[in-house]
Amino acid sequence: MYLFKKYMTRRYIEHPEEVLQQKAIRGVMSMREKNEWLQIGKTVVVAVIVAVLFRMFIFSPIIVDGPSMEPTLQNGDQMIVNKLTYKLTEPKRFDVIVFHATEEKDYIKRIIGLPGEHIAIMHDDLYVNGELVEEDFLDKTSSYVKNQFAFTLENLVGNYPVIPKDHYLVLGDHRNDSTDSRTFGVIHKDEIYGKTSIIYWPPKRIRIVK
Repeated sequence: MYLFKKYMTRRYIEHPEEVLQQKAIRGVMSMREKNEWLQIGKTVVVAVIVAVLFRMFIFSPIIVDGPSMEPTLQNGDQMIVNKLTYKLTEPKRFDVIVFHATEEKDYIKRIIGLPGEHIAIMHDDLYVNGELVEEDFLDKTSSYVKNQFAFTLENLVGNYPVIPKDHYLVLGDHRNDSTDSRTFGVIHKDEIYGKTSIIYWPPKRIRIVK
């Protein structure tokens, strides 16, 4: 140690500019490392904030619970809910939506009836204002749909002649095993949490839902 200190002292005396230059370089490198770590920290914080904002205002995950949307959706499918869509556009017929059924539970169903329309299901066919409308997403020969419960809008909760303003009639794709507007009536737009059309898990189920 004594020899090292003596050497450094002599070197400093003999070459003061070189020693000062090395110290300056080490100082610059130290500041650069601190700045790099500070930048990494800022990036992480921003990424977390963006993720939280996306989760709160734009996208949110949901897990399908139950058979009411079979065969389109399967129990356990994990999906992305787009919460921004209906702040920019109006819900459309056949959109698959998530809505607040109760304070504790959200439902996934498909929009069948729009405001101002009269809806009826007869002989497994959908009628909108008396006109037959095809439901291409259904296989009407399957047990999910065949011999489904027939109704007209007047038979449902509320006894409406047409669907009221800002309200929607929703049904599950599994018409023979779904709690939907046939049970609780039409839903208000404010109850709609968002639109969902992307299954992202499990891998074999990844798809865009139509």
